[in-house]
Amino acid sequence: MKRLFMLILLPLVLSAAKVDYLRWDSGMTYLGFLGKHDLPSKTLWNLDYDDQTLTEEIYSGVGYQILRDENQTIEQVLIPITDELQLHIYKDNSSYTFEAIPVLYSSERLSFTTKIQSNPSSAIYNATHSKRAMSAFISGFRKSINFSLHVQKDDPIVMIYDQKYRFGKPFSMPRLQLAKIQLHGKWHGVYLGADERYYDAKGHEVEGFLLGNPVRGARISSGFTRKRWHPVLHKYRAHLGIDYAARRGTPIRAAGAGKIIELRRSRSYGNLTKVRHADGYTTLYAHQQKFRAGMRRGKRVKKGEVIGYVGTTGISTGPHLHFGLYKHNRAINPRSVIQVTTKKLKGKKKKQFQDIVKRYNEETEMILAENRQVDRFINFDAVCYVKHDQFEEQGECNATVRK
Repeated sequence: MKRLFMLILLPLVLSAAKVDYLRWDSGMTYLGFLGKHDLPSKTLWNLDYDDQTLTEEIYSGVGYQILRDENQTIEQVLIPITDELQLHIYKDNSSYTFEAIPVLYSSERLSFTTKIQSNPSSAIYNATHSKRAMSAFISGFRKSINFSLHVQKDDPIVMIYDQKYRFGKPFSMPRLQLAKIQLHGKWHGVYLGADERYYDAKGHEVEGFLLGNPVRGARISSGFTRKRWHPVLHKYRAHLGIDYAARRGTPIRAAGAGKIIELRRSRSYGNLTKVRHADGYTTLYAHQQKFRAGMRRGKRVKKGEVIGYVGTTGISTGPHLHFGLYKHNRAINPRSVIQVTTKKLKGKKKKQFQDIVKRYNEETEMILAENRQVDRFINFDAVCYVKHDQFEEQGECNATVRK
């Protein structure tokens, strides 16, 4: 029998229901969240392996929503895990149910130009009111331009990016398409290529952070998927990392240089280490048999340095390393970054890229001629109705109001 839910953003005028927009506290665990809001751990904590691991993916600072009825009883909770997947807790008669469902969002391509008054960061923030857009632009030139030395007042900037919106508000990191800045009369650009990697105008790759394999010689036993509809279980399954099968005790090496920000035991991931790297990257190493002696929170590690050993701690069917990669707290496929050599495009691929550069350079001229600006979003509660059942998802959301 099909179920129909109206998720979270019900029109408040229809009842005394209230939606709370909250941020996930630093250090908060899923079990702690249940206790904080008096939700029953008996049903919402005893989850299967895949759902348990998803609760470990909730990251600090993520915006989530709680719908309460007129008696302040929680009716529904939505907690995003990735750009595509969210945890849904809802009251069904007198009990609560947990599931993973798709995130409904819209996406819009935005573009603008502005001029530097003091530095690029403040110029972009003043133009967009978005720290995320500012970060996306600065990251694109981190390896090529020292902004503190080379920028001058009134140097022009052009940016094109895709922004997702959830509940009528910006959601997730923008996807940079083009970033250009003119220094001493010369334009410098970063372009998104057809292979989803970034290049300068000559086709040289500008993504500077490269990872190594964390377990040498291991085979991949399970790949990365953001969301997958299981045809038998009729539910979404996600595996936000790569599993490397190896013998118990096999050394685990840091995939890149960085600082350990977590070193702890978790219910589903067992012995868990997180390392923060440059350019907004974080890596996760789970199910370790033990940590290497001397590892601690705050310690800096080198690329290739042993940080632990393969095991089966937590919820695990056999010895393996679950390796996760995140950029700005968003899970991404490690295979898209691991062991990718910085390259220069050649032949057919370079010709295809030159077409992209030509198209974006032409659009840059239009943006400059129009002095194009980004509209500022009004902070308001959108209305979104969603049908959700075991076999299909569909929804419709209102348009976003700007001024």
